[in-house]
Amino acid sequence: MANAKIIQEKQQIVEEITAKLRESATTVLTDYRGLNVAQVTELRRKLREAGIEFRVLKNTLIRRATANAELTELDSVLTGPTAVAFGKDDAVAPAKILSQFAKENEALKIKGGVVEGRVVGFDEIKALADLPSREGLLSMLLSVLQAPVRNFALAVKAVADKKEAEA
Repeated sequence: MANAKIIQEKQQIVEEITAKLRESATTVLTDYRGLNVAQVTELRRKLREAGIEFRVLKNTLIRRATANAELTELDSVLTGPTAVAFGKDDAVAPAKILSQFAKENEALKIKGGVVEGRVVGFDEIKALADLPSREGLLSMLLSVLQAPVRNFALAVKAVADKKEAEA
C-alpha cells in the first residue's frame, strides 16, 4: 500500500496543477525528449524571463488535474514525457517562445494546450505564436489612430501654404 504522506503530496500537486490550469491565460504541453541539459536550461531561462512557469510533470497527475479542471480533452496528448508551460499574464508569450525554440531545436514538440480555458491543438498554438506581441499590436493600433490626425494636419498645412502663396 502506498505511503499516506506520498499520496497527500501527490494530491497537493494535483490541486496545484488544477489551479494553474484554471488561472493561466495560456498553458502549453510539450514533449521534450531529445533535448540535452544545456538546451532545456536555455529554454527554462527564456521562459522564466517572460514570467512563464515550466515544469516536467507526470501524465497521471496531469490527467487528474484536467479532470478536476474539466479539461479532459487534453488527455489525448498526454503520452510520453510531458513538460508544461503555464503563462499567467501574457496569452501569446508561452506559445511564441516555445514555437520559436521548437524551430531552432527540432527535438521539442508542442502537443497542445489550453488558451483562455479552451483546449487547443498544435495548429492553434502555432497560430497564436504567429500573432504579434502585445507591444506590437499596441503600436499598430496607435499608428491607425494617429493616421487621421496626421492627414488632417497635412491638409491644414497645405491649405495654409496655398493661402500664403496667394498672398
